[in-house]
Amino acid sequence: MRKIMEELEDCPVIAAVKDEKGLEECLNMDVGMVFVLYGTVCTIGEIVKRIKDQGKIAVVHIDLIQGLSGKDAAVEFLKTYTRADGIITTKPALIKCAKELGMFTVLRFFVIDSMAYDNIQKQTAGYRPDVIEILPGLMPRVIEKIKKSVRCQVIAGGLISEKEDIVAALKAGAVAISTTDKNVWKM
Repeated sequence: MRKIMEELEDCPVIAAVKDEKGLEECLNMDVGMVFVLYGTVCTIGEIVKRIKDQGKIAVVHIDLIQGLSGKDAAVEFLKTYTRADGIITTKPALIKCAKELGMFTVLRFFVIDSMAYDNIQKQTAGYRPDVIEILPGLMPRVIEKIKKSVRCQVIAGGLISEKEDIVAALKAGAVAISTTDKNVWKM
């Protein structure tokens, strides 16, 4: 986990890839971590291998992989058969399983109202992910408030496409940002 956290601090831009074209492009960019937001149970092993072969950290959004269920066996499959470094999920129970397997864990939250905000504190305290990802990432005041209320690092994700967005999120306390915007990967 220490290596992954150091990578986030060294390179706070995470390439989030949602298709083959995005994967191809990120493999040739100077990003250290890749969030995989696509694939099937049949293709995820090769996707992760390509990322790892480039010396990058591969974190798979388990909820978005076709053919995987929201069960512990899906986490065990990713760990055993793909060598993924970690998972992203909106399901706290999967965080618990991944942590037990020694995987890096990202618990993703969509902050759409005060109920969602209150839920962040409860779920992070109960399941203790390595980091949480807040979407949309264009809310510096909310990021700052969340950062003060949880005991883990925060990643800002979603809708980040300008250098000013990155600076605002990092200044608010985010350790990194994740984006599918290939132009941001170059910054």
